[in-house]
Amino acid sequence: MILGVTGGIASGKSTVTRMLQDLGAVVVSADMLSRELVLPGSPALKQMVQRFGREILHGDGTLDRKRLGGRVFADAGARSDIEAIMHPAIARLSQHCLQQAVSQQRCHDGLGDGLVVYEAPLLYEAGAEGRVDKVLAVTVEDDLQLRRLQQRDRCDSTMAQQRIDAHMSQHEKARRADYVIDNSLGLEQLQRQVDMLYAQLLTVPQAG
Repeated sequence: MILGVTGGIASGKSTVTRMLQDLGAVVVSADMLSRELVLPGSPALKQMVQRFGREILHGDGTLDRKRLGGRVFADAGARSDIEAIMHPAIARLSQHCLQQAVSQQRCHDGLGDGLVVYEAPLLYEAGAEGRVDKVLAVTVEDDLQLRRLQQRDRCDSTMAQQRIDAHMSQHEKARRADYVIDNSLGLEQLQRQVDMLYAQLLTVPQAG
C-alpha cells in the first residue's frame, strides 16, 4: 500500500512520517524531491530565475527558499507560476521514486510491512492523490498551528496566517482523507495514534 500523508503547514506531517518510518514504512518525501529538483543547474531552477530574477539565489547559486517563499506566499500569481514549474516535475520524479519504494518493500521477502509513505504537503493542491492508495491527514488546533508556525519560521502572526491561508485548509484535507490524526495533544498521544493506525493499515488488503 502507498499511504499519502498530508495536512496543513506546521501540523506535524514530518513527525508522523518519521514515526511510520520507524515502524517499518519506506518513505518518499515530496519536499525532499522538490529540493533535488532545484539544485544549481537544474531546469526547474533556471525557469524560476527566468521568472523571478537572480535575487532568489544565494551567492553560491543555490535557491534562497526563504526569499522565494516570501514572494510566493504574498502573491497568488507568483504561487501559480511556481506550481506550474514544480508540480509536473515532482509528479514525474515521485512516480519513479514510489515505484522504487514499492519494489524495495517487495524485496524484503516478507520482512517488510509493505507500507510505502508518500509525504506530500500539497497532495490535494497538486492533484496527486491518484498516486496513493489511501490518504492520511494530520491536523492540529488552529491556534496551535499558528503558534507553531510562528516559532518554527520566526515570523509574526500576520505572516504566519498568510502562509496558512495560501493553501487548502487542513479541515478540507481532513474531510477528503481516509484517515485523520490529531496532533494537538503532544508526542505521546501522537505516537499512540500512529501506532493504532499502523496496526490498522497492516490489515488492509494491499494493492497489486
